Amino acid sequence: MRVVDVNRIVGPVPTGDVPSADAPGLLAELDRLAIDAACVVHSHDLYYDPTAVAELPEDPRLIRVPVVVPGPLGTGVPAGARVVRMCPAEHRFLLTAPHGIAMAQELAETGVSVLLALESVGPGEIHRLATEVPSLRIVLINTGYRALRELADLMDAHPEVRVDTATLCGHLAVEWVVRRYGAQRVLFGTGAPLTDDAGPRFQLDHLELPADEVELLASGNILELVG
Repeated sequence: MRVVDVNRIVGPVPTGDVPSADAPGLLAELDRLAIDAACVVHSHDLYYDPTAVAELPEDPRLIRVPVVVPGPLGTGVPAGARVVRMCPAEHRFLLTAPHGIAMAQELAETGVSVLLALESVGPGEIHRLATEVPSLRIVLINTGYRALRELADLMDAHPEVRVDTATLCGHLAVEWVVRRYGAQRVLFGTGAPLTDDAGPRFQLDHLELPADEVELLASGNILELVG
């Protein structure tokens, strides 16, 4: 079974020294956990300046996820990107104000998916965004293990909202989401190095789901998004 992590950071992070501070270290971590590839956000783009894109070595196992910021002081949508990340709290913009909606519409029209951390936005803003731009493919990341009710509200109302497994770690929580919404709306992710990667990887191997659904979670869904 091929495994692709939809939610990974490469580069130094403020919380301390991490093995994935550079690309070779990250690749070693992927090997350690039997993860074949990862969608990666560079920590420079996440914590510092996304308009000055940090370099990332070319490697077929690392799928670059640019951080985008809307408006005249933002980044625009990089050419060729299939998945991007938006960080309203970190980069101080309003997700559902005119600039944010305009960028969301551009992403939807070009078939680009967006990663949004629930902790950075909040469920109310996600609901407003998905209502304004219903065709935008949204992957909620780092939802936390206590957010299942909020997540259900969003996924019931918006069929293009998906979720990663990084912190979806309540007892049988992944199984519940899959059975209610379908395996095509759940993607394997770790959130590493900010959150534990061994837990979600272990969970993936022990899900109480049919093998074909586990394979969709493990890589099929994200590979479809990145084309």
